[in-house]
Amino acid sequence: MTTLEETRPPAATWIPDAERLAALRRMKRLATGLLVLAAIVFAIAFALQDRYAWLGYVRAAAEGAMVGAIADWFAVTALFRHPLGLRIPHTAIIPTRKDEIGRSLGEFVELEFLSDDVVIDKLRSLGVARRLGEWLREPANADRLTEEAAVAGRAALTLLGDEDVEQVIERLARRHLFEPDWGPTIGRLGAELVAAGQHRHAVDAFVEQAEAWLQANPDALGRMVSTRLPRWLPGIVDRFVDDRAQREALGFIRAVRDDPGHPLRIAVDQYLTELTDRLQHDPGMIRRVEDLKLDLLDSPRVREFATEAWTSLKASLEEALDDPASALRDGLRQAVLEIGARLADDETLQAKADTWMTDAAAYLVRTYRHDIAGVISETVERWDPREATEKIEVQVGRDLQFIRINGTVVGALAGLVIFTIASGVHALVA
Repeated sequence: MTTLEETRPPAATWIPDAERLAALRRMKRLATGLLVLAAIVFAIAFALQDRYAWLGYVRAAAEGAMVGAIADWFAVTALFRHPLGLRIPHTAIIPTRKDEIGRSLGEFVELEFLSDDVVIDKLRSLGVARRLGEWLREPANADRLTEEAAVAGRAALTLLGDEDVEQVIERLARRHLFEPDWGPTIGRLGAELVAAGQHRHAVDAFVEQAEAWLQANPDALGRMVSTRLPRWLPGIVDRFVDDRAQREALGFIRAVRDDPGHPLRIAVDQYLTELTDRLQHDPGMIRRVEDLKLDLLDSPRVREFATEAWTSLKASLEEALDDPASALRDGLRQAVLEIGARLADDETLQAKADTWMTDAAAYLVRTYRHDIAGVISETVERWDPREATEKIEVQVGRDLQFIRINGTVVGALAGLVIFTIASGVHALVA
Protein backbone atom coordinates (compact mmCIF):
# COMPACT_ATOMS: atom_id res chain seq x y z
CA MET A 1 0.00 0.00 0.00
CA THR A 2 1.28 3.46 -0.84
CA THR A 3 1.89 5.54 2.27
CA LEU A 4 2.12 9.27 2.71
CA GLU A 5 5.87 8.93 3.28
CA GLU A 6 6.27 7.13 -0.06
CA THR A 7 4.48 9.91 -1.95
CA ARG A 8 6.70 12.66 -0.48
CA PRO A 9 9.41 13.92 -2.89
CA PRO A 10 12.97 12.71 -2.18
CA ALA A 11 14.83 14.71 0.43
CA ALA A 12 17.46 15.64 -2.15
CA THR A 13 14.95 17.81 -4.02
CA TRP A 14 14.20 19.90 -0.94
CA ILE A 15 17.07 22.36 -0.99
CA PRO A 16 16.86 25.42 1.27
CA ASP A 17 17.32 28.83 -0.39
CA ALA A 18 20.61 29.35 1.47
CA GLU A 19 22.09 26.23 -0.14
CA ARG A 20 20.71 27.19 -3.54
CA LEU A 21 22.23 30.65 -3.21
CA ALA A 22 25.64 29.19 -2.28
CA ALA A 23 25.48 26.81 -5.27
CA LEU A 24 24.53 29.72 -7.55
CA ARG A 25 27.52 31.75 -6.39
CA ARG A 26 29.89 28.81 -6.95
CA MET A 27 28.62 28.35 -10.50
CA LYS A 28 28.95 32.07 -11.19
CA ARG A 29 32.56 32.02 -10.00
CA LEU A 30 33.27 28.97 -12.15
CA ALA A 31 31.74 30.53 -15.29
CA THR A 32 33.52 33.83 -14.67
CA GLY A 33 36.76 32.00 -13.95
CA LEU A 34 36.60 30.28 -17.35
CA LEU A 35 36.11 33.67 -19.01
CA VAL A 36 39.13 35.09 -17.19
CA LEU A 37 41.17 31.99 -18.07
CA ALA A 38 40.21 32.34 -21.73
CA ALA A 39 41.22 36.01 -21.65
CA ILE A 40 44.63 35.17 -20.13
CA VAL A 41 45.25 32.41 -22.68
CA PHE A 42 44.22 34.76 -25.47
CA ALA A 43 46.61 37.47 -24.30
CA ILE A 44 49.55 35.08 -24.06
CA ALA A 45 48.82 33.38 -27.36
CA PHE A 46 48.29 36.71 -29.13
CA ALA A 47 51.62 37.99 -27.86
CA LEU A 48 53.60 34.91 -28.85
CA GLN A 49 51.84 33.70 -32.00
CA ASP A 50 54.42 35.34 -34.32
CA ARG A 51 57.18 33.33 -32.63
CA TYR A 52 55.20 30.12 -32.31
CA ALA A 53 52.79 29.64 -35.19
CA TRP A 54 50.82 26.91 -33.49
CA LEU A 55 49.70 29.48 -30.88
CA GLY A 56 47.45 30.92 -33.59
CA TYR A 57 45.15 27.99 -33.05
CA VAL A 58 45.24 28.55 -29.30
CA ARG A 59 44.50 32.25 -29.79
CA ALA A 60 41.54 31.46 -32.04
CA ALA A 61 40.11 28.98 -29.52
CA ALA A 62 40.57 31.43 -26.63
CA GLU A 63 39.07 34.25 -28.69
CA GLY A 64 35.99 32.11 -29.51
CA ALA A 65 35.70 31.09 -25.86
CA MET A 66 35.72 34.74 -24.80
CA VAL A 67 33.08 35.67 -27.35
CA GLY A 68 30.84 32.75 -26.36
CA ALA A 69 31.28 33.41 -22.63
CA ILE A 70 30.55 37.13 -22.94
CA ALA A 71 27.53 36.56 -25.19
CA ASP A 72 26.00 33.98 -22.88
CA TRP A 73 26.81 36.08 -19.80
CA PHE A 74 24.89 38.90 -21.43
CA ALA A 75 21.95 36.61 -22.27
CA VAL A 76 21.71 35.14 -18.77
CA THR A 77 22.19 38.46 -17.01
CA ALA A 78 19.60 40.14 -19.23
CA LEU A 79 16.95 37.82 -17.82
CA PHE A 80 17.35 39.21 -14.29
CA ARG A 81 18.88 42.71 -14.56
CA HIS A 82 20.44 45.30 -16.88
CA PRO A 83 23.98 44.13 -17.80
CA LEU A 84 26.54 46.47 -16.23
CA GLY A 85 23.65 48.71 -15.22
CA LEU A 86 23.10 49.81 -18.84
CA ARG A 87 19.42 50.11 -19.74
CA ILE A 88 19.74 48.23 -22.99
CA PRO A 89 16.37 47.40 -24.61
CA HIS A 90 14.98 43.92 -23.88
CA THR A 91 17.09 43.38 -20.78
CA ALA A 92 15.98 42.89 -17.14
CA ILE A 93 13.17 40.83 -18.63
CA ILE A 94 11.86 39.23 -15.42
CA PRO A 95 11.51 42.38 -13.27
CA THR A 96 10.10 44.52 -16.10
CA ARG A 97 7.69 41.90 -17.44
CA LYS A 98 6.90 40.18 -14.13
CA ASP A 99 3.14 40.72 -14.35
CA GLU A 100 2.96 39.51 -17.94
CA ILE A 101 5.00 36.43 -17.04
CA GLY A 102 2.62 35.73 -14.12
CA ARG A 103 -0.41 35.98 -16.40
CA SER A 104 1.21 33.77 -19.00
CA LEU A 105 2.11 31.22 -16.34
CA GLY A 106 -1.44 31.26 -15.00
CA GLU A 107 -2.87 30.78 -18.50
CA PHE A 108 -0.43 27.94 -19.14
CA VAL A 109 -1.45 26.16 -15.94
CA GLU A 110 -5.12 26.74 -16.71
CA LEU A 111 -4.95 25.39 -20.25
CA GLU A 112 -2.38 22.62 -19.88
CA PHE A 113 -2.74 21.36 -16.30
CA LEU A 114 -6.35 22.15 -15.37
CA SER A 115 -8.06 21.00 -18.54
CA ASP A 116 -10.89 18.48 -18.21
CA ASP A 117 -9.03 15.79 -20.12
CA VAL A 118 -5.85 16.05 -18.05
CA VAL A 119 -7.63 16.01 -14.69
CA ILE A 120 -10.07 13.22 -15.62
CA ASP A 121 -7.40 10.99 -17.20
CA LYS A 122 -5.14 11.42 -14.18
CA LEU A 123 -7.89 10.62 -11.68
CA ARG A 124 -8.99 7.57 -13.66
CA SER A 125 -5.45 6.23 -13.79
CA LEU A 126 -4.93 6.63 -10.03
CA GLY A 127 -7.78 4.41 -8.82
CA VAL A 128 -8.54 6.88 -6.04
CA ALA A 129 -11.39 4.89 -4.49
CA ARG A 130 -9.34 1.70 -4.13
CA ARG A 131 -6.35 3.54 -2.68
CA LEU A 132 -8.58 5.46 -0.30
CA GLY A 133 -10.27 2.24 0.77
CA GLU A 134 -6.94 0.52 1.43
CA TRP A 135 -5.83 3.47 3.52
CA LEU A 136 -9.07 3.69 5.49
CA ARG A 137 -9.23 -0.03 6.25
CA GLU A 138 -5.99 0.15 8.24
CA PRO A 139 -6.91 0.34 11.97
CA ALA A 140 -4.17 2.89 12.66
CA ASN A 141 -5.49 5.18 9.93
CA ALA A 142 -9.07 4.74 11.15
CA ASP A 143 -7.95 5.67 14.67
CA ARG A 144 -6.13 8.70 13.33
CA LEU A 145 -9.10 9.86 11.29
CA THR A 146 -11.45 9.33 14.23
CA GLU A 147 -9.17 11.35 16.51
CA GLU A 148 -8.98 14.17 13.96
CA ALA A 149 -12.77 14.14 13.64
CA ALA A 150 -13.09 14.30 17.43
CA VAL A 151 -10.71 17.27 17.57
CA ALA A 152 -12.67 19.02 14.84
CA GLY A 153 -15.93 18.28 16.65
CA ARG A 154 -14.63 19.69 19.92
CA ALA A 155 -13.39 22.80 18.11
CA ALA A 156 -16.79 23.26 16.48
CA LEU A 157 -18.55 22.96 19.85
CA THR A 158 -16.17 25.53 21.30
CA LEU A 159 -16.77 27.96 18.45
CA LEU A 160 -20.55 27.65 18.58
CA GLY A 161 -22.09 30.29 20.83
CA ASP A 162 -24.62 28.83 23.26
CA GLU A 163 -27.06 31.69 22.82
CA ASP A 164 -26.89 31.47 19.04
CA VAL A 165 -27.58 27.73 19.06
CA GLU A 166 -30.40 28.13 21.58
CA GLN A 167 -31.98 30.78 19.37
CA VAL A 168 -31.73 28.47 16.36
CA ILE A 169 -33.38 25.63 18.30
CA GLU A 170 -36.10 27.98 19.50
CA ARG A 171 -36.73 29.29 15.98
CA LEU A 172 -36.87 25.75 14.59
CA ALA A 173 -39.26 24.71 17.35
CA ARG A 174 -41.50 27.69 16.69
CA ARG A 175 -41.42 27.20 12.93
CA HIS A 176 -41.96 23.47 12.77
CA LEU A 177 -43.92 22.85 15.97
CA PHE A 178 -45.95 25.98 16.57
CA GLU A 179 -46.57 27.65 13.21
CA PRO A 180 -48.62 24.77 11.69
CA ASP A 181 -52.20 24.34 12.97
CA TRP A 182 -52.23 21.69 15.64
CA GLY A 183 -55.88 20.70 15.42
CA PRO A 184 -55.98 19.22 11.89
CA THR A 185 -52.57 17.58 12.34
CA ILE A 186 -53.52 15.97 15.65
CA GLY A 187 -56.88 15.00 14.18
CA ARG A 188 -55.39 13.27 11.14
CA LEU A 189 -52.83 11.43 13.23
CA GLY A 190 -55.48 10.45 15.79
CA ALA A 191 -57.85 9.24 13.07
CA GLU A 192 -55.14 6.99 11.65
CA LEU A 193 -54.39 5.57 15.09
CA VAL A 194 -58.08 4.98 15.85
CA ALA A 195 -58.65 3.37 12.45
CA ALA A 196 -55.71 1.05 13.10
CA GLY A 197 -57.00 0.22 16.59
CA GLN A 198 -53.86 1.51 18.26
CA HIS A 199 -55.91 3.28 20.97
CA ARG A 200 -57.14 -0.09 22.25
CA HIS A 201 -53.71 -0.75 23.75
CA ALA A 202 -54.11 2.39 25.85
CA VAL A 203 -57.60 1.26 26.94
CA ASP A 204 -56.24 -2.18 27.88
CA ALA A 205 -53.44 -0.59 29.90
CA PHE A 206 -55.90 1.68 31.72
CA VAL A 207 -58.23 -1.23 32.53
CA GLU A 208 -55.37 -3.37 33.81
CA GLN A 209 -54.13 -0.56 36.04
CA ALA A 210 -57.66 0.06 37.37
CA GLU A 211 -58.08 -3.64 38.18
CA ALA A 212 -54.72 -3.76 39.92
CA TRP A 213 -55.57 -0.66 41.96
CA LEU A 214 -58.94 -2.03 43.06
CA GLN A 215 -57.35 -5.31 44.11
CA ALA A 216 -54.61 -3.52 46.02
CA ASN A 217 -57.09 -1.14 47.71
CA PRO A 218 -60.22 -3.27 48.44
CA ASP A 219 -61.73 -0.79 50.91
CA ALA A 220 -61.09 2.44 49.00
CA LEU A 221 -64.10 2.30 46.68
CA GLY A 222 -66.35 0.84 49.39
CA ARG A 223 -65.59 3.65 51.81
CA MET A 224 -66.45 6.15 49.11
CA VAL A 225 -69.95 4.62 48.98
CA SER A 226 -70.60 3.72 52.65
CA THR A 227 -69.62 7.15 53.93
CA ARG A 228 -72.55 8.56 52.02
CA LEU A 229 -75.13 6.25 53.69
CA PRO A 230 -77.30 7.51 56.61
CA ARG A 231 -75.50 7.21 59.97
CA TRP A 232 -78.43 5.45 61.62
CA LEU A 233 -77.93 2.32 59.43
CA PRO A 234 -76.24 -0.61 61.21
CA GLY A 235 -72.52 -1.22 60.56
CA ILE A 236 -73.26 -4.53 58.91
CA VAL A 237 -75.03 -2.67 56.17
CA ASP A 238 -71.95 -0.50 55.59
CA ARG A 239 -69.75 -3.58 55.23
CA PHE A 240 -72.23 -5.20 52.90
CA VAL A 241 -72.37 -2.10 50.74
CA ASP A 242 -68.58 -1.82 50.70
CA ASP A 243 -68.15 -5.45 49.63
CA ARG A 244 -70.88 -5.15 47.05
CA ALA A 245 -69.38 -1.98 45.55
CA GLN A 246 -65.93 -3.60 45.39
CA ARG A 247 -67.26 -6.72 43.64
CA GLU A 248 -69.36 -4.73 41.19
CA ALA A 249 -66.46 -2.46 40.27
CA LEU A 250 -64.11 -5.39 39.77
CA GLY A 251 -66.72 -7.22 37.76
CA PHE A 252 -67.25 -4.21 35.53
CA ILE A 253 -63.52 -3.71 34.99
CA ARG A 254 -63.02 -7.40 34.20
CA ALA A 255 -65.95 -7.37 31.79
CA VAL A 256 -64.38 -4.45 29.95
CA ARG A 257 -61.04 -6.24 29.95
CA ASP A 258 -62.35 -9.53 28.60
CA ASP A 259 -64.98 -8.32 26.12
CA PRO A 260 -63.60 -6.56 23.00
CA GLY A 261 -67.16 -5.54 22.13
CA HIS A 262 -68.02 -4.10 25.55
CA PRO A 263 -70.27 -1.01 25.39
CA LEU A 264 -67.61 1.07 27.18
CA ARG A 265 -65.04 0.17 24.53
CA ILE A 266 -67.51 1.00 21.79
CA ALA A 267 -68.29 4.29 23.50
CA VAL A 268 -64.57 5.11 23.67
CA ASP A 269 -64.17 4.27 19.97
CA GLN A 270 -67.08 6.52 19.05
CA TYR A 271 -65.85 9.36 21.24
CA LEU A 272 -62.34 9.26 19.80
CA THR A 273 -63.68 9.04 16.25
CA GLU A 274 -65.86 12.08 16.80
CA LEU A 275 -63.05 13.95 18.55
CA THR A 276 -60.54 13.37 15.72
CA ASP A 277 -63.14 14.46 13.19
CA ARG A 278 -63.91 17.65 15.13
CA LEU A 279 -60.19 18.40 15.44
CA GLN A 280 -59.98 18.34 11.66
CA HIS A 281 -63.21 20.05 10.66
CA ASP A 282 -64.82 21.87 13.60
CA PRO A 283 -63.69 25.54 13.57
CA GLY A 284 -64.55 25.94 17.24
CA MET A 285 -62.47 22.94 18.28
CA ILE A 286 -59.60 24.01 16.04
CA ARG A 287 -59.67 27.48 17.57
CA ARG A 288 -59.62 26.06 21.11
CA VAL A 289 -56.53 23.98 20.26
CA GLU A 290 -54.88 27.03 18.69
CA ASP A 291 -55.58 29.08 21.82
CA LEU A 292 -53.93 26.37 23.88
CA LYS A 293 -50.96 26.39 21.51
CA LEU A 294 -50.59 30.17 21.77
CA ASP A 295 -50.67 29.98 25.56
CA LEU A 296 -47.90 27.41 25.39
CA LEU A 297 -45.94 29.48 22.86
CA ASP A 298 -45.96 32.49 25.18
CA SER A 299 -44.70 30.35 28.01
CA PRO A 300 -41.06 30.78 29.06
CA ARG A 301 -40.84 26.97 28.91
CA VAL A 302 -40.18 27.20 25.15
CA ARG A 303 -36.99 29.13 25.77
CA GLU A 304 -36.12 26.87 28.68
CA PHE A 305 -36.67 23.86 26.44
CA ALA A 306 -34.18 25.21 23.87
CA THR A 307 -31.61 25.93 26.58
CA GLU A 308 -32.02 22.54 28.23
CA ALA A 309 -31.95 20.69 24.92
CA TRP A 310 -28.73 22.35 23.75
CA THR A 311 -27.04 22.09 27.15
CA SER A 312 -27.82 18.40 27.39
CA LEU A 313 -26.80 17.69 23.79
CA LYS A 314 -23.56 19.69 24.09
CA ALA A 315 -22.57 17.96 27.34
CA SER A 316 -23.26 14.55 25.82
CA LEU A 317 -21.26 15.34 22.69
CA GLU A 318 -18.30 16.74 24.62
CA GLU A 319 -18.22 13.69 26.86
CA ALA A 320 -18.42 11.32 23.90
CA LEU A 321 -15.74 13.19 21.93
CA ASP A 322 -13.34 13.25 24.89
CA ASP A 323 -13.71 9.55 25.64
CA PRO A 324 -11.74 7.34 23.20
CA ALA A 325 -13.91 4.37 24.21
CA SER A 326 -17.24 6.17 23.79
CA ALA A 327 -19.95 4.69 21.61
CA LEU A 328 -19.81 7.73 19.32
CA ARG A 329 -16.10 7.43 18.56
CA ASP A 330 -16.24 3.64 18.38
CA GLY A 331 -19.14 3.88 15.96
CA LEU A 332 -17.26 6.41 13.83
CA ARG A 333 -14.17 4.22 13.81
CA GLN A 334 -16.15 1.12 12.81
CA ALA A 335 -17.87 3.12 10.07
CA VAL A 336 -14.49 4.24 8.70
CA LEU A 337 -13.18 0.67 8.71
CA GLU A 338 -16.31 -0.63 7.02
CA ILE A 339 -16.22 2.06 4.36
CA GLY A 340 -12.54 1.35 3.75
CA ALA A 341 -13.11 -2.39 3.43
CA ARG A 342 -15.98 -1.92 1.00
CA LEU A 343 -14.04 0.58 -1.12
CA ALA A 344 -11.01 -1.71 -1.21
CA ASP A 345 -12.86 -4.93 -2.10
CA ASP A 346 -16.03 -3.96 -3.95
CA GLU A 347 -15.15 -3.19 -7.56
CA THR A 348 -18.66 -2.00 -8.34
CA LEU A 349 -18.52 0.49 -5.48
CA GLN A 350 -15.03 1.53 -6.57
CA ALA A 351 -16.31 2.29 -10.05
CA LYS A 352 -19.21 4.33 -8.69
CA ALA A 353 -16.96 6.22 -6.26
CA ASP A 354 -14.35 6.89 -8.95
CA THR A 355 -17.03 8.14 -11.31
CA TRP A 356 -18.49 10.39 -8.63
CA MET A 357 -15.10 11.81 -7.65
CA THR A 358 -14.07 12.25 -11.27
CA ASP A 359 -17.28 14.08 -12.11
CA ALA A 360 -16.98 16.22 -8.99
CA ALA A 361 -13.35 17.09 -9.76
CA ALA A 362 -14.19 17.85 -13.38
CA TYR A 363 -17.01 20.14 -12.27
CA LEU A 364 -14.76 21.95 -9.78
CA VAL A 365 -11.97 22.33 -12.32
CA ARG A 366 -14.38 23.44 -15.03
CA THR A 367 -15.99 25.97 -12.72
CA TYR A 368 -13.02 27.29 -10.80
CA ARG A 369 -9.93 26.64 -12.93
CA HIS A 370 -9.77 30.28 -14.04
CA ASP A 371 -9.89 31.36 -10.40
CA ILE A 372 -7.25 28.78 -9.47
CA ALA A 373 -4.96 29.93 -12.25
CA GLY A 374 -5.71 33.52 -11.26
CA VAL A 375 -4.08 32.85 -7.90
CA ILE A 376 -0.77 32.37 -9.70
CA SER A 377 -0.96 35.60 -11.69
CA GLU A 378 -2.25 37.60 -8.73
CA THR A 379 0.49 36.23 -6.48
CA VAL A 380 3.19 37.12 -9.00
CA GLU A 381 1.70 40.60 -9.43
CA ARG A 382 1.93 41.19 -5.68
CA TRP A 383 5.62 40.30 -5.60
CA ASP A 384 8.15 43.09 -5.46
CA PRO A 385 10.07 43.05 -8.78
CA ARG A 386 13.47 42.85 -7.08
CA GLU A 387 12.33 40.20 -4.64
CA ALA A 388 10.72 38.17 -7.44
CA THR A 389 13.89 38.38 -9.51
CA GLU A 390 16.01 37.18 -6.61
CA LYS A 391 13.62 34.30 -5.84
CA ILE A 392 13.59 33.09 -9.44
CA GLU A 393 17.35 33.48 -9.86
CA VAL A 394 18.01 31.49 -6.69
CA GLN A 395 15.77 28.69 -7.95
CA VAL A 396 17.03 28.39 -11.54
CA GLY A 397 20.15 30.57 -11.73
CA ARG A 398 22.57 27.72 -11.03
CA ASP A 399 21.33 25.79 -14.05
CA LEU A 400 21.52 28.93 -16.20
CA GLN A 401 25.22 29.29 -15.37
CA PHE A 402 25.79 26.10 -17.32
CA ILE A 403 24.76 28.11 -20.37
CA ARG A 404 27.74 30.39 -19.77
CA ILE A 405 30.05 27.43 -19.26
CA ASN A 406 28.74 25.67 -22.37
CA GLY A 407 29.01 28.91 -24.30
CA THR A 408 32.67 29.20 -23.32
CA VAL A 409 33.44 25.64 -24.41
CA VAL A 410 31.39 25.80 -27.62
CA GLY A 411 32.88 29.19 -28.47
CA ALA A 412 36.36 27.79 -28.05
CA LEU A 413 35.60 24.86 -30.34
CA ALA A 414 33.88 27.10 -32.88
CA GLY A 415 36.81 29.55 -32.91
CA LEU A 416 39.28 26.70 -33.35
CA VAL A 417 37.29 25.14 -36.19
CA ILE A 418 36.79 28.45 -37.97
CA PHE A 419 40.48 29.37 -37.70
CA THR A 420 41.52 25.90 -38.86
CA ILE A 421 39.22 26.03 -41.91
CA ALA A 422 40.31 29.59 -42.71
CA SER A 423 43.99 28.66 -42.41
CA GLY A 424 43.51 25.62 -44.64
CA VAL A 425 41.69 27.62 -47.32
CA HIS A 426 44.35 30.36 -47.15
CA ALA A 427 47.12 27.78 -47.58
CA LEU A 428 45.39 26.24 -50.60
CA VAL A 429 44.83 29.61 -52.22
CA ALA A 430 48.42 30.68 -51.57
